Amino acid sequence: MLTLPPVLTHAVAAGFARGLKPELFAVATAEVVADAGALQQFDSSALAVLLECRRHALAAGKRFSVRGAPARLRELAELYGVAELIPSAATSST
Repeated sequence: MLTLPPVLTHAVAAGFARGLKPELFAVATAEVVADAGALQQFDSSALAVLLECRRHALAAGKRFSVRGAPARLRELAELYGVAELIPSAATSST
C-alpha cells in the first residue's frame, strides 16, 4: 500500500511523485492501493499524483485503487473528469 502524506499540494507533489515508481514495483500483490486517509491539505496536484501512481501500476500489470479519499478529493476528481480513473478500493481489502 502506498500512503499519501497529509499535505499534497503543488509545492510538494513533484517530490512525492518522484518516489512512486520504485515503491509501486516493490508491491508483491496484483493491486496497488493508495491510502489517501491522511490527506488534510491538498489541491489538484493530488489528482496528478494519483494518476501518475495509476500509470505506474498499470505499466507493472497491476490494478490501481484509492482507499480513504476525502470527499473533497472525490469532488475534484469528478470536476476534472478523472473519477473513473481513480476507483475506490474495496472495503474488504487490507
